[in-house]
Amino acid sequence: AMRVFVTVVDLGSQSAAADHLQLSRPVVSRYLAELEEWVGARLMQRTTRKLSLTAAGQETLPRCRQLLDLAGDLQAAVQQPQDSPKGALRISVSTSFGQAQLADAVAEYVRRYPGVKVELQMLDRTVNLVDERIDLAIRTSNDLDPNLIARRLTVCRSVICATPAYLREHGTPHRVEELSQHNCLTHAYFGHSLWHFEVGGQQIAVPVQGNISANEVMTLQNATLAGAGIAMLPTYQAATALRSGALVRLLPQARPRELNLNAVYTSRKHMPATLRSMLDFLVQRFKDEPEWDRDLY
Repeated sequence: AMRVFVTVVDLGSQSAAADHLQLSRPVVSRYLAELEEWVGARLMQRTTRKLSLTAAGQETLPRCRQLLDLAGDLQAAVQQPQDSPKGALRISVSTSFGQAQLADAVAEYVRRYPGVKVELQMLDRTVNLVDERIDLAIRTSNDLDPNLIARRLTVCRSVICATPAYLREHGTPHRVEELSQHNCLTHAYFGHSLWHFEVGGQQIAVPVQGNISANEVMTLQNATLAGAGIAMLPTYQAATALRSGALVRLLPQARPRELNLNAVYTSRKHMPATLRSMLDFLVQRFKDEPEWDRDLY
């Protein structure tokens, strides 16, 4: 019934779904009715010209996709337990995370599975997985497209930092409100003019401004290392510079907003074994407490 519901939505009509699934129209209607009875709510408004999801249908659709994918995982795991992953994977990832962390992970994966070829697309924008033929995207967000399937890999934390030289010249902020008096290097899309913190259990938003903004984290880190100002950088990027002393962590009592690091992919009837193995590998490698946060949090 869930597969019928998802197919009707994807194809736009019960007739098209019936043809695709090789079922009769009355059988499709019966499956939809059974699912609505089980959920306890009407899922679609059906007229002769238009099909639209109700609020309950919009809530139910992504969960049906997840359950169908889980069922596919179970079938594939039982049917092909000995198959070694083979084939090609296209993975989209931000330039900063790709170079700082994912490239090493992919190198380890292909050593383990030499029959797999991975193409990394380093893109600092949100891609359309279907249009750009992306098998897997790594996204840092707490607000994902509900039509995509996501597996959480780990947490993405950030730190406020600057060079010792900048702090000697301009002073060290001791309260988050003092950041407004400094040259803050900002990300063009994330926290561009407002940085969010948790301090002593309270949520605080601090307006910031500066003379350098960039849409890519490595560029901000390089500008920070050059002494240009104070930046909020993800720990996966800044950990090495912090441990070496090239950057100094500021305001440790203030915790910038944490985001989830997710692996997302489109809903598919049967997930390829290669994609499934890559997901499992990344989940295992990037655990809830990532290695790069050691000694920082």
